[in-house]
Amino acid sequence: MIELIPAIDIIDGKCVRLTKGDYDCKKVYNDDPVAVAIEFERLGFKRLHVVDLDGAKSRHIVNDATLRAITSSTSLTVDFGGGIKTATDIEKAFEAGAAMVTLGSIAVTSPELCAQWLQQYGAERIILGADVRNGKISINGWKEDSQEDLLPFLHKYVDMGAKNVLCTEISKDGTLQGPAVALYKQVMQEFPDLHLIASGGVSSNEDIEELDNCGIPAVVFGKAFYEGRIDVTKLIIK
Repeated sequence: MIELIPAIDIIDGKCVRLTKGDYDCKKVYNDDPVAVAIEFERLGFKRLHVVDLDGAKSRHIVNDATLRAITSSTSLTVDFGGGIKTATDIEKAFEAGAAMVTLGSIAVTSPELCAQWLQQYGAERIILGADVRNGKISINGWKEDSQEDLLPFLHKYVDMGAKNVLCTEISKDGTLQGPAVALYKQVMQEFPDLHLIASGGVSSNEDIEELDNCGIPAVVFGKAFYEGRIDVTKLIIK
């Protein structure tokens, strides 16, 4: 059964969603991310994906106080990403209650450092962020595309011991046009033991079911929930 992970993206302390990572295409869904997290827990979810979009843009953690408020107000297992560039950022996230952190841009620009962190903190606490646009890994709040191709990038980190990967197809993100199923199937065929978290484009319960039927281990969704397109009563939450 696929692991269901609702998402809270934060800008200026508010729960928002972007379209294709465009900060100019922002929609605010709630002024209180903590209240949203509490509601997710009430609905039965066990896991939460929190993205510090201010941090991604600023290249350092910004919304750690909001993260702390979420983790102190719920028992959700929270993974946190956005702007993590240094060990200080990682420590700040863990001290604020994150169970895991997502390393995105820094995994492209400083692989030796990320390899060190995988050893230091353990692969279970590190999620590799692989955000893809036109086949290339995108960095710095999706404002730049690197020269890294997805599968070689993943091979490098799996060889380093990475076990968890959050893969977002940027062209799908926030569009409600369905997830990049073929991409995720390709990744799972190449790395059958990887805990792959699919992200981007989920629009309905049927999309989640399709990913589950394809053997994708986990899925992140946000906009579809906030827009009322997902019927939580029909989800099997583990």
